[in-house]
Amino acid sequence: MRRRLAAFASVIVLTAPCVALAWGSTGHRIIGETAMRAAPAELPGFLRTPQAAIDVGEYSREPDRSKAAGKVHDNERDPAHFVDLGDDGRIFHGPTLANLPPTREDYDSALRAVGQDSWKAGWLPYSIVDRWEQLAKDFAYWRVLTAAEANPQWRAHRAWFAADKRRREQQILIDIGELSHFVGDGSQPLHVSVHYNGWGDFPNPQGFTNAKIHGPFEGDLVAQSVRPAAVASAVAPLRLCGCAIDKRTADYLAATGRQAIPLYALEKAGGLNPGDPRGPAFATRQLAIGASELRDLIVEAWRTSLKETVGYKPVAVGDVLAGKADPYPALYGTD
Repeated sequence: MRRRLAAFASVIVLTAPCVALAWGSTGHRIIGETAMRAAPAELPGFLRTPQAAIDVGEYSREPDRSKAAGKVHDNERDPAHFVDLGDDGRIFHGPTLANLPPTREDYDSALRAVGQDSWKAGWLPYSIVDRWEQLAKDFAYWRVLTAAEANPQWRAHRAWFAADKRRREQQILIDIGELSHFVGDGSQPLHVSVHYNGWGDFPNPQGFTNAKIHGPFEGDLVAQSVRPAAVASAVAPLRLCGCAIDKRTADYLAATGRQAIPLYALEKAGGLNPGDPRGPAFATRQLAIGASELRDLIVEAWRTSLKETVGYKPVAVGDVLAGKADPYPALYGTD
């Protein structure tokens, strides 16, 4: 599978230079599984099982596994995996991560104003925010279904609540897997840099390589030299920023972008050569950063879900939890 993905990545590099696979299957699987195993007790029990960790690890690979489904599919999804941050801190001399427009449409307009577009620049920040917002909404549905199933006032629809909760739990695992993928992309410095696969046609006073280092670093090096236990041991303590998801995402990606030059310096010093421990150590640290961020974002989404509404006509999560509103009409749908 790795050889096939590597060959596919080579085709991508030749035909569409801004598109590349992020961490290979091994890296994405490690991030998803590690984050789930680090889940705190406040999260629902169905997320803290060994099977949930395995499922998220596998689902985290789906955004790469679906590549080459067709022109429309790929054209819309491939730029979701990266953002080309320049040495000036701007995205193609346009917006900065700290001042991203509120929507992808506005982002594309801002880039077109400087002669670029979001398909070339990538829209990874919006991928992360979109999947996080979906997760928060799905958690809200799970809270409501759990409360409704347990409330004797609404026992007439208890079987439906229970069945829909099972469906929602599977959807949550899929959504966390997708979020895991894009958060994982955001921990790979070459996905947050214009220097995504060799330094490129830019001023290069330090003489960094123009070799195609992207695939070998995130794929073979990780698969052959990084150990999941080492990543797990490097996971940071839970950190909730108390800020908007847009800001948290921007800060996260900016920190990763600052690691592009150290990665090139490491390559120049021979640290990515087989047998050199510095390359695996660098990759282990970045994978742990991705797993830590994913775990934190899951907790942030869980807490935010208390403030959500669900269904149509919308009912507030808090009202259902307090027994004030039967959610069945809004959930089942009265059209």
